[in-house]
Amino acid sequence: MIATQPLSLHLNGKDVGPLDVPVGLMMIDFLHEYMNLTGSRLGCGQGVCHACVAILDHPDGTSETIRTCITGAHFFQGKKVRTVEAHGKRNAQGEVVEVTPVQQAYLDHFSFQCGYCTPGFVNGATVLVESLKRKPVAEAKVEAAITQALDGHICRCTGYVRYYEAVKDVVMNTPGCVVKGKAA
Repeated sequence: MIATQPLSLHLNGKDVGPLDVPVGLMMIDFLHEYMNLTGSRLGCGQGVCHACVAILDHPDGTSETIRTCITGAHFFQGKKVRTVEAHGKRNAQGEVVEVTPVQQAYLDHFSFQCGYCTPGFVNGATVLVESLKRKPVAEAKVEAAITQALDGHICRCTGYVRYYEAVKDVVMNTPGCVVKGKAA
């Protein structure tokens, strides 16, 4: 018999649980098998590629990406989590009717080829933009901030330049993210 433990969390704007979930089940498996949220991708299974990242929202308003392939589902007990499915807006039929600025920029720049890594890049860029709205970066340091935020993400189709260009466009055009003309 597999040992289970109850899990409750706030997922994509809704309270979930308590659900009996096997002890040691990785979060990506919980998302895929229990919640039918398959946008996060299992890439390397070792926490290296970041295709699996979800956003963990902290009570203080900050957020971070968490690699779901190496983080157990029970780590998220009582926490607030967003997956790539939380981005954009859907109509009553569940069809996407509006995308976020990050998603639109990736489309405009043709940032992805196969798209496998895209959910991780969307979540990583979203956390970056949200953090820069709280604490803007000097214009001269925008590229360094993008590199730091996305450096761990692996794209095997080598779409990095387009991903980074798209994120730079979003950061530069989102009010409050950049202190223009400041070098410090």
